Amino acid sequence: MTKLKLGAIADDKPVKISIDLPAAIHRDLIAYAEVLGRETGQPVGEPAKLIAPMIERFMATDRAFAKARRVR
Repeated sequence: MTKLKLGAIADDKPVKISIDLPAAIHRDLIAYAEVLGRETGQPVGEPAKLIAPMIERFMATDRAFAKARRVR
């Protein structure tokens, strides 16, 4: 089984923002949602729900960001 960096998506009240994604990234996001749904046994529904956890995970693992945040 594939070990993805994201787990199940928490049901949380979102803040709406609007972004434009390149078509290739959107296709990958849809594919990621499908794989994640199979792995967790919970369908993701709207692939856009993955964006926030992905950004959160990215920032949480970015050492330069963490360092800059501590210095601030």
